[in-house]
Amino acid sequence: MDLTVWRAFVTVCRTGSLSAAAAELHHTQSAVSRQIAGLERQLGVLLVERHARGVRPTPAGEVFRRHALATLNEADRAVRAVRDARDGVCDRPLAIGATPSLAAGIVPEAVRSLLQQAGSVRWSLLPGLSAQLHGRVVAGDLDLAVVTDAPPGLAVDPRVERRFLGLDEMVVVLPVGHPLAGGGPVRIEALADQTWVEDNEGSAALLGRHAARAGVSARIDLAAADLPGKLALVATGHAIALVPGALTRALRADVTTVGLVDPPTRGVYTITPRRDAHPRAAPLLELLAAAFASIRPAPAPPGSGTTDDQAAAQPHDGITDA
Repeated sequence: MDLTVWRAFVTVCRTGSLSAAAAELHHTQSAVSRQIAGLERQLGVLLVERHARGVRPTPAGEVFRRHALATLNEADRAVRAVRDARDGVCDRPLAIGATPSLAAGIVPEAVRSLLQQAGSVRWSLLPGLSAQLHGRVVAGDLDLAVVTDAPPGLAVDPRVERRFLGLDEMVVVLPVGHPLAGGGPVRIEALADQTWVEDNEGSAALLGRHAARAGVSARIDLAAADLPGKLALVATGHAIALVPGALTRALRADVTTVGLVDPPTRGVYTITPRRDAHPRAAPLLELLAAAFASIRPAPAPPGSGTTDDQAAAQPHDGITDA
């Protein structure tokens, strides 16, 4: 497929208008319309639909938009890298991966500290689930990833080096006006009659196990597609949710959190390739450890060193990652 057509589609989705996209791309409106129609024929599905104020992606179009945008961003980085090599610039970008909650919290904080220390550093951040990020590190797509030992756990792999950052306690996120907002840790029994929302099976399983240990059940009546959708349902008072404690400082202003008595936890780790390490990876590892310790200090699990590949962490309750 022609990436020019993909770029036209992504621009149409962003602007919500064929004419606005055409103006931005320096094409005619009819040319953009033909590009979208041709893409729809190739894929065999309707990608955009008209409404009173312009156009918007169909559900299938929204799925394609997300993948197309990631592909276009990667293509742009590839072009910049080739041009840098042509011009003799050897400043290798630092490619970082992180689970969504960590990508929204400690990772940007640690990168900010790295930039303050090292000056200009080209870098990128790819959110993903732990297993996906592990694969990208092994493939050489990522120089470093921040992952968790949430189910199904972390693979023992001699190709990567693992460093334990600490244990992350899960917390309950509530709308600001909730009766328990601002209080101390609560038992899960106090929340048994609440409506819960979850955005993945792992998180739902964690909540179910934690409630079952207390002899109650959690009513997960709502489902969200992702973390922002999950928090939106909480903010508007429709539900409460379980989220990683590391996310607390990055939460939107219209939600708050309350701790749980004997909360479920997950281990947080960095993984790096054993070969061809990026020169900026080592200082970033130290800054990530400091950033995590500042929000969730915890000792290493028994028998686990700071770089332990031979044994997985001690079992923790965990989530696929919100």
